[in-house]
Amino acid sequence: MESKQLTFRGMVIGIIGSVIITCSSMFIALKLSSLPWPIMFVALFSMVCLKALGNTNLNEINVTHTAMSAGAMVAGGMAFTIPGIYILNPNADISIWQLLIIALGGTVLGLIFTALIRKYFIETEELPYAMGQAAAELLVIGDQGGKRAGLLFSSFGVAGIFALLRDWFMKIPATWFSKSMMKYGSIGGFYISPMLVAIGYIVGPLYIGVWFLGAVIGDVGILIGGQSAGLWDMQQANDIKQSLGLGMMVGTGVGILIKGILPKAKQIFGSMFSKEQLGDSVISMRWAPIVMAALALVFTTVCKMGITASIIVIIGAWLTTAMSSQCVGQSGINPMEIFGIIVLLAARAVTNINPEAALFVAAIVAVASGLTGDVMNDFKAGYMLKSNPRAQWIGEVIGGITGAVVSVVVLALMIKAYGGNSFNDGTFAAAQSHAVAAMIAGISNMPVFWGGLIIAAGLYCLNLPVMTLGLGIYLPFYLSATAFIGGALRFVAEKFFPGFEKESKGQIIASGVLGGEGVVGVVIALIIAGKSLL
Repeated sequence: MESKQLTFRGMVIGIIGSVIITCSSMFIALKLSSLPWPIMFVALFSMVCLKALGNTNLNEINVTHTAMSAGAMVAGGMAFTIPGIYILNPNADISIWQLLIIALGGTVLGLIFTALIRKYFIETEELPYAMGQAAAELLVIGDQGGKRAGLLFSSFGVAGIFALLRDWFMKIPATWFSKSMMKYGSIGGFYISPMLVAIGYIVGPLYIGVWFLGAVIGDVGILIGGQSAGLWDMQQANDIKQSLGLGMMVGTGVGILIKGILPKAKQIFGSMFSKEQLGDSVISMRWAPIVMAALALVFTTVCKMGITASIIVIIGAWLTTAMSSQCVGQSGINPMEIFGIIVLLAARAVTNINPEAALFVAAIVAVASGLTGDVMNDFKAGYMLKSNPRAQWIGEVIGGITGAVVSVVVLALMIKAYGGNSFNDGTFAAAQSHAVAAMIAGISNMPVFWGGLIIAAGLYCLNLPVMTLGLGIYLPFYLSATAFIGGALRFVAEKFFPGFEKESKGQIIASGVLGGEGVVGVVIALIIAGKSLL
């Protein structure tokens, strides 16, 4: 029952954890331009805390860690976009109220669309959601004990030690790059990450194979092949690669709407308009249209975005939260700043908003997409554990709003302490924000973008897994290559060691590896963030 899952003590623990995770996520996102998935850390932290208090169950733990993790990607959405304002203008004057509206507005949109699309992606499409699966396995096996628990926590410990040696003691390199590929502008090589290999293993050979095919097309075909054949120079090759990848990702989003969302729009979104009909939503959503209209008014007045851009943000959040759910479900990656860029470009194409307002657009969408993609992992774990989705969603509300407020406070303090130029002088890397700021000028090759969009939408409607294809084209090759190793290992295990897979040993090991590196990554982020405040 919900009352035994959504508890007062669980939400207190969830709020405390959300504050901690949000603070560390904001710092690590700005400083290192990365953001570890928080779900493994919060799942373990919730289990330890609630078991210490006694009389708990896996569903209470699941609802608690849903609340705890929600703020992390809200912080990511803000950190990956808002600094772009200061990159363009170090002396920009952004009020705390504007930042708060951006964070809360994106969070509320994420909450609305998460409630509406959860059933479609989790139950109807049954996407893998590797991190959610791993968290559920971690909780179940950790609770049961025995040999499976030994296998899980052994792999957990090995991966944790590896991450510690790599990221803290610097005894293991984080990456290896191919000089022969880099001379063509390709970031070819490998990210030395057991966690990314584990994601590839859990996602499976099909989606990972298509993802790697995209990487081959983007880097080996366009960058290396195109330049070697004299078809274009390095800058043109990179423009084509990025535009094609973006186009295919957007096209897949269009395909999702055409094939998956619009035909079931009444079922999915009916709860926004009917008093009796719950539809696919976890709660009645009759209030959602009123809230979205109010948000459009606030965005227009407080953030000075204009009514057209404000409406585009809300429609764009609908599209990109679906794209985020699909992308995370298939690949374990949530390129939230890319989704922000997509809607930013749409707003700039039809309105005359200034760069500052355009970056507000990107931030709202990035927060909504980041929150939705992250929490869908929690919903996947909840579906496997038979948790009450309504209880989980309420936990998401509490943790998400907490994270929105905390992320604004932390970001404002950092800007005040280090100044707007800290995003240009190397104090903070903020690589994603640099990319968003650069896109103010628009997509570099529109014909390729539109071609990729049309092709991907068509292929998706033919039931081909093209979201990971566009992702592979767009992302650096070294990430795709590492994930491909995991998918290849899964293929070998299924083909030649069926007994190993039948007993789910590979899944257990992969879950432990995800947990070990994920937890150590968050702990290191907490230590770094703590030192910066002393």
